[in-house]
Amino acid sequence: MEAEKTGKLIKRLRLEKGLTQKELALMINVSDKAVSKWERGCGMPDLSLLPPLSEVLGITAESLLSGKLEENAMINGNMKRIRFHVC
Repeated sequence: MEAEKTGKLIKRLRLEKGLTQKELALMINVSDKAVSKWERGCGMPDLSLLPPLSEVLGITAESLLSGKLEENAMINGNMKRIRFHVC
């Protein structure tokens, strides 16, 4: 786990989604100062925050911790990013 790589990824994905630090913070029930700290590489999110943070950012917790996105598998399709909702 590298805090700087994870922080850069959080910032990149947050900006891609058009969210401010405060909006992201409200979505996962933390302060905007915590989000700023993560993005600067001065700390890491708490383990209990990984599921909601990764869901908001649209990535896996593993990708979040590694600081890099997974390559899509081109063989036999890619079902990793499909989300199913039961109505």
